[in-house]
Amino acid sequence: MPPPPSAAVSSILRPKTPPDFSFRTIPLPQIRRAAAGAASSRLVLARADSSGAARGEGAETVFFDGGAHYGDLAANLLLGLTLLWLPLTLAAVSRAFILRYRFTSRRVTVVSGLSGADRTDFPYSSVTSVVVVPRFIGEWGDIIITLRDGTKVDLRSVPRFREVADYCRSMAAAEGSLVTQ
Repeated sequence: MPPPPSAAVSSILRPKTPPDFSFRTIPLPQIRRAAAGAASSRLVLARADSSGAARGEGAETVFFDGGAHYGDLAANLLLGLTLLWLPLTLAAVSRAFILRYRFTSRRVTVVSGLSGADRTDFPYSSVTSVVVVPRFIGEWGDIIITLRDGTKVDLRSVPRFREVADYCRSMAAAEGSLVTQ
């Protein structure tokens, strides 16, 4: 005959009843969605505040406000599967999450840094040349802007780079600072 079960063995074989949990529902706040057309467009025509305007004209018009092209990030993530391309993939990821470009009727703004604290502004009157370099069969490209003091500002992976560069050239020509070659 088998020996009688002890108290320690019987507690393992017969599990204790689970504790009683009570759940209650909490109402969630309503989420409001913006208009789909305004949020999906990269080219935006908007009015900004005219305070601090140098010439005292009307409101500043935003022509382009956006970051690096999403195709640059996707292509570099795909190529990042090879260890050889990994440093370039990290650079593309940082460009996608850190850089923002804004072209307005008065100036070019480049915002970088995790918190957006690094900001570079320059007016079109200081632009002497604008050069474009297409990337990935012309889907996105780099814009190299040369300023009067010889500084070269390199804007990488700009979507619709030809339109943006043409706008920058036309605004610099209107200011009279663009050097013809």
